[in-house]
Amino acid sequence: MQVVTDLEGYEPDPDGAVVTIGAYDGVHLGHQAVLRLVREGATARGHSAVCLTFDRHPAEVVRPESAPCLLTTLEQKLELLAATGFVDTTAVLTFDEARSHEPAEEFVETILVRGLHAKRVVVGADFHFGYRRHGSVRLLGQMGAELGFEVIGLGLIPVVGDRDGTPYSSTEIRRLLAEGAVGHAAAMLGRPPRPYEVRGTVVRGDGRGRELSFPTANVAPPSRTCLPADGIYAGTFLAEDGVERVGAISLGRRPTFYADAERSLLEVHVLDFDGDLYDQAVKVRFVEHLRAEDRFDSVEALVAQIRRDVEACRVVFGL
Repeated sequence: MQVVTDLEGYEPDPDGAVVTIGAYDGVHLGHQAVLRLVREGATARGHSAVCLTFDRHPAEVVRPESAPCLLTTLEQKLELLAATGFVDTTAVLTFDEARSHEPAEEFVETILVRGLHAKRVVVGADFHFGYRRHGSVRLLGQMGAELGFEVIGLGLIPVVGDRDGTPYSSTEIRRLLAEGAVGHAAAMLGRPPRPYEVRGTVVRGDGRGRELSFPTANVAPPSRTCLPADGIYAGTFLAEDGVERVGAISLGRRPTFYADAERSLLEVHVLDFDGDLYDQAVKVRFVEHLRAEDRFDSVEALVAQIRRDVEACRVVFGL
């Protein structure tokens, strides 16, 4: 998959493109279904398949006070888009103040028509774009009739087997994570289920885990990362050596030691591992929620529970 930023140096397919536009945060099963449709349409018509996305969530610029946390970094998103095998080119646009004030009509003419040679545009039925969200599927259709592209507006795709008609959506995955339901989130992210992954850098902590004979890697994710609910999880840990190891994950404010911690800390005790992980870029994958975070009356009680948590991780992974 080719990746281009702000269409710099990009030469569009002279035969045209089928283009989908969106944040594509998480690249979940609903996204994948849309991308499959784009691929099929592009192949049938001899066009290229293009995903047009942004370097950040547009809400971070237009309404930062209510912008959602992110399921994927830009790096993750590009990896996941490439892994689908459906996309020929992903065009990443810088979404800044200037972009947020761009008239919808200008976006269509400069980006979709001249920049990408769009012959078909596939978006969500409630898609809006341009200054003050003036652009809509209806406007796209009107301009497409004049400029030579067709428009498909898709409704949300319901989760397979869900009696309530719950749709695949980044919003629903964030809700599940907020409840600690990492297994259900994984089912929405991929088939087979794709564990929710948080990336970050290993930083130095207070060394308390090592004092308790359960050393942990303290992982600092990007500030806008969507974290699951505080609690203890079984999961895996990938360091820069590329080896995926089982880990007991603690996400929380460590109430046994701190009464008023300002933020949750992500720590991973990597089973059967002894090595230096500081400053490494790592990946933490949440597989199963084991229990809620709790406060213990003594360090001894906490250590006993950690032992049980580690054994529970071994059971989850059949070790």
